[in-house]
Amino acid sequence: MLKLLSKILSRLPLPTIHRIGKMLGWLLHRLTPSTVRIQRANLRQSGLCRNEAEFEQVIKENTQESGKAILETLAIWAWSEQEAVGKVQSATNWHLIDEALARGKGLIFLTPHLGCFEITSIYYGHFHPITVLFRPPKKSWIAPLIDSGRSKGNVKLAPANTAGVRLLMQALKNNEAIGILPDQKPAAGEGEWAPFFGKPAYTMSLASKLAEKTGATVIMAFGERLAHGKGFRIHCSKLEDHAIATPDLLNQAIEQQIRQCPSQYYWGYHRYKVSRKAKPPPSATG
Repeated sequence: MLKLLSKILSRLPLPTIHRIGKMLGWLLHRLTPSTVRIQRANLRQSGLCRNEAEFEQVIKENTQESGKAILETLAIWAWSEQEAVGKVQSATNWHLIDEALARGKGLIFLTPHLGCFEITSIYYGHFHPITVLFRPPKKSWIAPLIDSGRSKGNVKLAPANTAGVRLLMQALKNNEAIGILPDQKPAAGEGEWAPFFGKPAYTMSLASKLAEKTGATVIMAFGERLAHGKGFRIHCSKLEDHAIATPDLLNQAIEQQIRQCPSQYYWGYHRYKVSRKAKPPPSATG
């Protein structure tokens, strides 16, 4: 059923997908009060809104953008590589990528849950090899759709386990790129507690370790969703050496990127959840 929906959506113009997505966003807003509570709490915690009117405006926009994200993802999975790449209107600071590859130490893309993070790896993979770390879905039946949808062009997937980390290391040794969602909650024992907009969040240490071990260039990237279904604009910015040396610094880099486009961040993600398997933050232990 989901595969069929993906194919149907892929045949619609992007403006239409986004118009339907806005309606879906409002429907989910009404049907998922727990997610709405997380969305509002996370945005308020960020302190990005100067007043209540601005806060409510960002919530409104974010609700619509979240619906767009769901439907465009399904469409992207069914698009051909050429169709996906054709939706990218521009990519800023692409020269940073050429410079990174010329260094010969590999390239680490950090792409938070901001904008259309599905499009960034596909676009890069149209030109160069990239291995993307992902967490296999809990529902195995959806795995084939995700695998085929993301593995376009030169994109390879690496599961979030020991074998996957070896694939990432090998890619960097081959002077290739890897992609990581740096704000995804790591498994117990694979992260550290660090401030994220002033509140402790269990933060991955993998990206920092890979950068330190390989000397790879680190680039923050996100695919901004353009208004009226006009496509996407990919933003790239290089992080200085040691800019993600600790989880604290990594979160600061993520915060800086979110500030560029707060309405397109996935505020409904339970970023501050305390896993039963992970050691709680110091503030929670007294």
